[in-house]
Amino acid sequence: MSKRDAVWSAEGTSPDAIEAALRKLLLEAHAEYEGAVPARVLNMIAFVDRAWAGEIANRLRGVGRYHASRMIVLAYEPRRERLDARVSIATVGTSKPGELSLLRETVIVELGDRHLDDLLTIADPLVVTDLPTLLWSPHGHHEILEELLPLAQAVLLDSVEEPVPEEALGRARELSGQAYVVDLAWLRSTPWRERLAASFDPPPRRRELGTITGVTVRHHPASTASALLIAGWLASRLRWRGGHLLAHGETLRGKAHASRQDVALHLRAAPELMVPGLESVAIETAAGRALSLARGPGGLRARTRDARGTEHEWTVLGASRGEGGVLGEGIRQALLRDPTYVPALDAALEMAS
Repeated sequence: MSKRDAVWSAEGTSPDAIEAALRKLLLEAHAEYEGAVPARVLNMIAFVDRAWAGEIANRLRGVGRYHASRMIVLAYEPRRERLDARVSIATVGTSKPGELSLLRETVIVELGDRHLDDLLTIADPLVVTDLPTLLWSPHGHHEILEELLPLAQAVLLDSVEEPVPEEALGRARELSGQAYVVDLAWLRSTPWRERLAASFDPPPRRRELGTITGVTVRHHPASTASALLIAGWLASRLRWRGGHLLAHGETLRGKAHASRQDVALHLRAAPELMVPGLESVAIETAAGRALSLARGPGGLRARTRDARGTEHEWTVLGASRGEGGVLGEGIRQALLRDPTYVPALDAALEMAS
C-alpha cells in the first residue's frame, strides 16, 4: 500500500477558491493515475479551537479505516481576521494497473470571530453534495452546532465532557430531535452491553432477567453520564419504571420498579480508574445468582456465582478498543442507526432528574 499527498494552501482566501482547489487537486490526482477515485461515503465537519487542533488531528489519525471521505476542520481563533485554508488529498492504496486507489480529502479552514456569522456560507460549498454529513464540536461551542445543523444528518458528541451529567444528557436528547446523535459516552459502554446481553442469552437464563434485584455500576469520576446510560439501557430494555437517583457522597442511589420487585441501583465513582468510561458492572437476582464484569488486562474480567455459591471466572478478550477505536466507531455509527440509544437516554434522564 502506498500513500501520497497533494497539497494546496492559501492566505486570505474564500470558500469558492477552496472548493475550486479541491476540484483541481482531484483532477490532477486522477490524471496522474486513472485508478484514483475519491472516497464517497461521509462528510465530516469538525469545529475546533485552533490552539487544540493538533490534539484533534492526533485523535482523528487514530480512527484508521473509519476516516471520513472528506474531512472539513474549521479551526477557530478568536482574534483572527483572515480566512486561511489548507487542502490535502491523500492517495491511499495501490498504483498497479487495473486496481483502484482511494482519495481522501482534508480541508482545514482557519477563521475568527468575524467569520462566525457566515459559517454556513463557508462550510456549505466544501461538503460533498448528496453524502451524509457528521458534525462534531469537541470543544463545546454549542451555539456553533446549532448554526451548522442544517448541513448535518448526524451529530457526534461526548456526554462525559460536560461538567453536569443531567445537562449533557438533556442536550443530547434535545439534539436527537433534530439529527441522529452519536454519543461517545454511549459507545464506550458497547462491550459491556454486549457481554451483559450475551450472559442472559441462553433460554434458561432469560427468565432471570425478570428477577434482577440489584445493579451496581462503578465508573470514572467524570463518566457519570456513561453509568447513567447503561443503567438507562437496562431500564428501557427490561421495562423498569421510575428509578430517580439521589446523591450520597460519590454514589448515586435509588430504585427502579420491575414488574415483580424493586431493583436497587448504585452508581459509584471509581477514582482509581485512569480512562473515561466504566470500571465494573454487577447484577444480582432474587435467586441468589450474581454476574459481574470488571475492566482488566486484555479485556473484561467476568465472574458468575450461582445460587449454591459456586463461582466461575474468565476473561472476555479484546473488549477494549481504546479511545481511538471509540472515535472511529463513532464516525462509523453516523452511517448506521442504533434504536436503543434514545430509549436508554430517556430512562437515564428520568433517573438523573
